[in-house]
Amino acid sequence: MNKPPRRGSGWPFCVRCLTLRLFAAIHSLLVVVAIAGACCYRSVAAASPQDGDAIRLETSVPSPVDSGPSSVASREDDIWVISTRRLPDISRLPAQVTFDVERLVPDAACSRWMPSDLPSLLDEPQRPLVVFIHGNRYDPASAKSQGLQLARRLAACRPNGPQARTVIFSWPSSQEGLLLRDSRAKYERSMTEGHYLAWLLGQVEPERPVAIVSYSYGGLIALEAIDHLVDAQRSGRSNLQPWINRPARLHLVMVAAAVRQDALAPCGEYRKVLQCIDRLTLLNNTRDQALRFFEFVDPDLGTEALGHENMPARWLPPEIEFVQVDAAPVVGKSHRFPPYMESPSLRQRLVAGALDGLTDITTGE
Repeated sequence: MNKPPRRGSGWPFCVRCLTLRLFAAIHSLLVVVAIAGACCYRSVAAASPQDGDAIRLETSVPSPVDSGPSSVASREDDIWVISTRRLPDISRLPAQVTFDVERLVPDAACSRWMPSDLPSLLDEPQRPLVVFIHGNRYDPASAKSQGLQLARRLAACRPNGPQARTVIFSWPSSQEGLLLRDSRAKYERSMTEGHYLAWLLGQVEPERPVAIVSYSYGGLIALEAIDHLVDAQRSGRSNLQPWINRPARLHLVMVAAAVRQDALAPCGEYRKVLQCIDRLTLLNNTRDQALRFFEFVDPDLGTEALGHENMPARWLPPEIEFVQVDAAPVVGKSHRFPPYMESPSLRQRLVAGALDGLTDITTGE
């Protein structure tokens, strides 16, 4: 007797099965590509390693010949790089760090990065610091170029404001290996960078105003660093300057932050950093195509990215100045830093969040 055919067997089922599998494979590939793009952008594709040491002055910033000894041109002298690209992974605050330090030294035709040292960077403690922390997939030349553009934008937008010293925090984020693996590796490396940045900020005098401008994973590095400083102060660590109730102000600007959405919630992982912040500015993008997949970078997160969502203002203490903007109508689905700088409205938000009122509460004023 012939046996009845098995349920679902036969040629039509095979076609359907193969079709579903093919669809699932394509969907998985799209997810991997999107995740890998999260928190990543190499801002200046044309910059090669050979271009990194000699940077021609941009036409958007007047040269000394055009503007004389006034505001914007003089700020070219005060742009620095702190690099951790040669430093190893660590899991705790170090006792001592030897950074690679460079300073941009201008001349009549072009500017060159010259070696320097940390004591030179930290001198003139009355001068505000603006620390720029980039995201993933920045090689050394791209990090310098993007930070240089930010510094010039800040100077051009506030020509009569206090002259700030811009520090580009350059961390090892050049693309390596497979896309998803690279994105996850840089997420883990952000924890190491939080330790290094904490040590650096711990050398800053309490009377010195500081503004941190972070992009994508840079926001995670910034929160990690401030969190470590709070823990260090509470534990009585004496080789780091205090950051809770310091006399000078701290402004934090986070652009498309690759940080868990509830990071600053009343029970959030980074809640205690609010003890150190005077102003918080969030430039989010609810249409960011890359940050949509942030939760897949670390399966244990189980939450969306802060840069992709809007944070309730009620989470913050009333004494913290808070501005939150959804940049989606301007930036669209892009996960890139330059569009935020190219838009006049978003650029003004960023500049105001970083610089306006930064020196209002400083010892000696």
